[in-house]
Amino acid sequence: MKTRPEELNTVLVTDCGSTTTKALLFQRTEDGWRQTCRGEAPTTVEAPVADVTVGALNAFREVEELSGRPILKDSDKDGSPFEETTDQPSRGIDLYLSTSSAGGGLQMMVAGVVSQMTTESAERAALGAGAIVLDAISADDRREVHERIERIRHLRPDIVLLTGGVDGGSRTHVVEMAEVILAASPRPRFGDTLKLPVIYAGNRDAADEVREILDKIAQVSVVENVRPTLERENLGPAREAIHEFFLTHVMSHSPGYGKLLSWTPVPVMPTPAAVGDMVQQFAAKHDLQVLCVDIGGATTDVFSVFKNDQGEAVFNRTVSANLGMSYSIANVLLEAGIDAIARWLPYSMDHHEIRDRLRNKMIRPTSIPQTIEDLMLEQAVCREALRLSLKHHRSLAVGLSGVQQQRGIADIFSQKTSRYELVDMRGLDVVIGSGGVLSHAPNRLSAALMMLDGFGLEGVTQIAVDSIFMMPHLGVFASVYPDAADEIFVEDCLINIAHSIVPVYRERKNMNLTLARVWVDNNLVGEVVKDSVSVIELGEGMQLTLRVEPLEKHIDVGAGAGKVLEKTIESGMLGLILDGRNRPIAVKENQVAYQKELLTGLNLI
Repeated sequence: MKTRPEELNTVLVTDCGSTTTKALLFQRTEDGWRQTCRGEAPTTVEAPVADVTVGALNAFREVEELSGRPILKDSDKDGSPFEETTDQPSRGIDLYLSTSSAGGGLQMMVAGVVSQMTTESAERAALGAGAIVLDAISADDRREVHERIERIRHLRPDIVLLTGGVDGGSRTHVVEMAEVILAASPRPRFGDTLKLPVIYAGNRDAADEVREILDKIAQVSVVENVRPTLERENLGPAREAIHEFFLTHVMSHSPGYGKLLSWTPVPVMPTPAAVGDMVQQFAAKHDLQVLCVDIGGATTDVFSVFKNDQGEAVFNRTVSANLGMSYSIANVLLEAGIDAIARWLPYSMDHHEIRDRLRNKMIRPTSIPQTIEDLMLEQAVCREALRLSLKHHRSLAVGLSGVQQQRGIADIFSQKTSRYELVDMRGLDVVIGSGGVLSHAPNRLSAALMMLDGFGLEGVTQIAVDSIFMMPHLGVFASVYPDAADEIFVEDCLINIAHSIVPVYRERKNMNLTLARVWVDNNLVGEVVKDSVSVIELGEGMQLTLRVEPLEKHIDVGAGAGKVLEKTIESGMLGLILDGRNRPIAVKENQVAYQKELLTGLNLI
């Protein structure tokens, strides 16, 4: 198959998910690269079929039927099921690519010495590589040794990432963590006859000792330290090692994946890693600070690219494994509390009924809302899931600064470095929503409001959604042809809904109800009014100059207190959303009536 960008005209990409395998056809057209056809079929990684390629072939046949383009050969005796386009440009494909999260995706355990230092860096490395982190174990996590051993033994991770100590520092504690892993001797989830893959990315002076300890039970790969100094992270080598083990130990021993791997010349990527790569490429190419969420039935993934205090773009990903819209919906209720969910409802509902409806959704996860009340409740839960997942993300998305101090071994747990939060909501340029509740909301304004409320957006932010969850496909395509992937991402994947304008201010007595004036191309188009939300239509796809003027010195519209914000925007399908509710959004005295009036004014109920 072809991999040189200039030779590519037709590319087939699949995302093999836990329940559905989605196939997309990308083609070079007169208007540039576009997504032209989509097919899907149930994933067949589990018994009785236990062969992921069966589901993939079913998705390919649907693409064939819908596109009218022959893709599959009558026989795949030579190994590949695809026709190639060499002699007949109207038949076959030039390249096949795939991502995968089937079988539960990539599941890892990380271990380190200090929870807020090396262990946290290890967690960021694993999450950025597309893994679900089953547990993060550290020498200072207050668990007894036997409890750590029992936990590791119980988990059965695909890969273990072991870190600890800065280069040239103490070796004692990281060696002890290696001995704990040896005592636990965990078995990998797949391939019982294989040794457990362990990546060591800690103090380089302890590498030989750690390898000698773990060689008895594991296949050990030693890479550069994820935390060579207190004030610097180096996550790239660990992430590359994770991807390598993912292919050789996880994918190759999953049912049918050996055949799938032989169909493509490009490594299969974990689905979240592909999404993360697409987010990073989009942010870098357009010089934007980006927040992206994928909210599913069981988990919520948050991806971000924000600049640190040196002006460098930093990528972070987190997985909130207990926050979702079906299988984990009761966990959202438990973590957020029933009052937090009820505050978004435009009607009164008994708390017992809310609990019952959400429990019904958990035990019937594939059901969809049948009434407006069910829909409003689902969207209320979505707001809280977004709020909680962003809170979790902000706790891990931190920058590092500080100077290493000379201390003894006894002070290892008290050695500090300055940590600062990377997520800056007023500096955020674009928020992207993905997942059924956002991508398939009955109208785009509802999706925008869920993100506006759930994330508590501030200043001026573009709100967009992934039209059909195309980001995994584009992420792996970007590894071959980044410009074409970006073109499809902008033209076919991203739906630009609107720009939100949210002034943030300190509450004062006798405040003016008008917070800010909004100008577009030197024309006054609207005002942001305290405690209200309104929509200003502009016409879609136009390059416009937006100017937001705060009316009091303590009001910040994204440029600093009292300062005017001016920027060039491309207008979305709804134009501008003017939100005068201060942050965090307060609960009113008569919250139900307030919420009903707000949503009625926006024609959402």
